[in-house]
Amino acid sequence: MFDPTAFDNMKVVIEGALYDKDSNGDIVIIDRNDLINMAKMSRRFNVSFQVPNSSITAVIEMEAKLVNLAAELIPSSLSGQLAGCHVKLQFSLDHQNGKMDYHAMEAILLNVWGVTRKITMAVHYNPLEIENKVSNVITVEFGRLIGEDQLDDLVEMTEVMTTTIQELEHFYNQI
Repeated sequence: MFDPTAFDNMKVVIEGALYDKDSNGDIVIIDRNDLINMAKMSRRFNVSFQVPNSSITAVIEMEAKLVNLAAELIPSSLSGQLAGCHVKLQFSLDHQNGKMDYHAMEAILLNVWGVTRKITMAVHYNPLEIENKVSNVITVEFGRLIGEDQLDDLVEMTEVMTTTIQELEHFYNQI
């Protein structure tokens, strides 16, 4: 039997936390992907979910590149610095164009996740459609590798993601 990598262990922890929340009815898992890129020897895992009665979708994504796997499997002085995964969170919602205060949304995310996180937004729309709707994707990045030492933080992260959805939903319903 092989020793699972940090990616494998972290994926199991995230899955367990999210599927427990799904079983309890706190969230509804709507998609799951576990991908291996053979050309780049990288792995990516993501789970999409919603809070019941919410139009906001959350995605938690982990990615381990070849350098991260090699740092674990081949002893070197860099292994402690490169072993782990990149974690990215996304929150998506559709709304009417021009009716959203993006800076207020950013303030909500910074309040929940802290000012050291990188928060970005991308607004997509089809200018040929008569309906003036946009799709807003908010991304939260941590700017560092997440390792097995932070397994408990990953479970907490799923709780904070649920809180983020609720905060954004409350904000969205007020406009």
